[in-house]
Amino acid sequence: MKTKLIYGLFFLLLACGSNKKKGQPLPLYEVIAQEADGGARILFFEFLTEANEIKMLQNDPLLQKKIKSSNLSSCNFVLLNHGEKETTGYRFEIDQVRETKDSIFIQLKEIEPTSITTPEKDIYYTPFTVLKINSKKPIRIN
Repeated sequence: MKTKLIYGLFFLLLACGSNKKKGQPLPLYEVIAQEADGGARILFFEFLTEANEIKMLQNDPLLQKKIKSSNLSSCNFVLLNHGEKETTGYRFEIDQVRETKDSIFIQLKEIEPTSITTPEKDIYYTPFTVLKINSKKPIRIN
């Protein structure tokens, strides 16, 4: 009886364990945030590569649980700001990310809203996207 109980507990613990396989490569990139508002008022891309820059992201309540301390030395981050828009629904789609011997190349596509609502006077939205690049290689955006 004790043997069955021990085997049962063993299989239960095994089933509850993580099914993330060790040694599996990380994806080259992850979209860790994409919001309709809260970005910059102008269109620009910012590359965060230094530990002190990445630590600033960790202070953001939206991002702090998505960025680990180990990312400071192993990842770069890209902040994609759309600038001011008169309606919601704008975003960047990652068309392609490829890695070469020396760099990471990101191909973006700007997605516009499928239906435009009548903009309210003097109200603007500032959509943004934050990418986590699982590499410390220099980044280029096409």
